[in-house]
Amino acid sequence: MEYLIEKQLSDLQLISRDKVFEYYPRVRDKEGIRVLKCAQSGVIYLSGNEHLKTTYYNDKKGTTYWSSESREEGIKVTSIDDQRRFEQFKEMVIGASYLDIGTGMGGILDRFRLVASRVCAVEPQNEIRKILDNLGYTVFDSIESAPKEGSDVVSLFHVFEHLIDPLGSLKSIHSLLKTGGKIIIEVPHARDALLETFDLESFKRVTFFSEHLILHTRTSLSRFLGAAGFKNIAVMGYQRYPLANHLYWLSKGLPGGHTNLTQFRNTALDNEYSSALNAVDQTDTLIAIAEK
Repeated sequence: MEYLIEKQLSDLQLISRDKVFEYYPRVRDKEGIRVLKCAQSGVIYLSGNEHLKTTYYNDKKGTTYWSSESREEGIKVTSIDDQRRFEQFKEMVIGASYLDIGTGMGGILDRFRLVASRVCAVEPQNEIRKILDNLGYTVFDSIESAPKEGSDVVSLFHVFEHLIDPLGSLKSIHSLLKTGGKIIIEVPHARDALLETFDLESFKRVTFFSEHLILHTRTSLSRFLGAAGFKNIAVMGYQRYPLANHLYWLSKGLPGGHTNLTQFRNTALDNEYSSALNAVDQTDTLIAIAEK
């Protein structure tokens, strides 16, 4: 049986089979999975996804997927990103019907409910969905169960790279949006400077993960969106982690520099470093916005 992700990448002319090579021999959490890269496009993807069954996420217990004992503990971990995303996209969501796919603990819902006309979510993990239901949120167990043409804005924050049928999922999401509605996608970047420039072994050992099926480039993210019927596609770089984080990786081979090297943290420096990485297309994150 042909590997669906590899087929979609090939059909969209994002990989050429004779240009694909083994970029790294393993992922951090599973045996027998290799990391592949296309020398032509720069797209990075895993050698297979047989380990991700349809019930993989549904069967996770409680809040264990986020390594937390409770929702309250979990949303503390995501609070910086949740607040940043709220500030970045608030203008799009004010007065809108908003749907977050793969919402996890739902920290982003807590913020957008303050400005949206309606918030709801998709979350496949059964127990966290019950927690969110008890908080009064409308939460669906799959993209397919969400109402068609019911949303003005749909977001996927570090979710798209987990989908075993990315093109099919995007087409389904397209049907959830009202005409003129917008999708926001945030994903890890295949051209992250720690990979592209520094070729850092310690980073590869940690960052390659059995659930991150594709690491996208600007071109690949745009092409998937276009093939699913989206228009007015804009893809931009964003740097989540500052210079201090990279310094720690380079000196210690470990994450956490943004909290361990605070002497190298200030807003001006972080912004300048982010701009420098963006200029050479080596940010750690890509953000795409497109319209139905």
